[in-house]
Amino acid sequence: MMHKVMIVDDSAMMRVVISNFVSSLPEFRVVASAENGKVALELLPKFPDLNLILLDIEMPGMNGLEFLRHAKMRTRAKVIILSSVASAGSKQAAEARSLGADAIITKPSGAVSMDLADKRGAELARVMSRVLAA
Repeated sequence: MMHKVMIVDDSAMMRVVISNFVSSLPEFRVVASAENGKVALELLPKFPDLNLILLDIEMPGMNGLEFLRHAKMRTRAKVIILSSVASAGSKQAAEARSLGADAIITKPSGAVSMDLADKRGAELARVMSRVLAA
């Protein structure tokens, strides 16, 4: 089965890095990307069969937590937070979980992590599969 993924990150470079990584996994396909939560919410109705959203937290316009507040009523897609500010035990991580995030992965090198695939790729792939199997 091909899983459809949306990437939401304000960094164009990170959207490319994440998209390239996800596209390297045979069972996943990136179908949409957005630079903030507002754009992502507007895209949701176009992708009713979306399986997974990879979501940053710190974004202008509408951040990831605000997006989560609205998205859980509009999509059944699973949400993985992929952020430099949501480390385990942080206030943002706790809030993301309470708003329905299915998993949280910390970007390895800050907001723009060019080394995502090298340092967190295996973990991200495992978590994506685990979240969708749940």
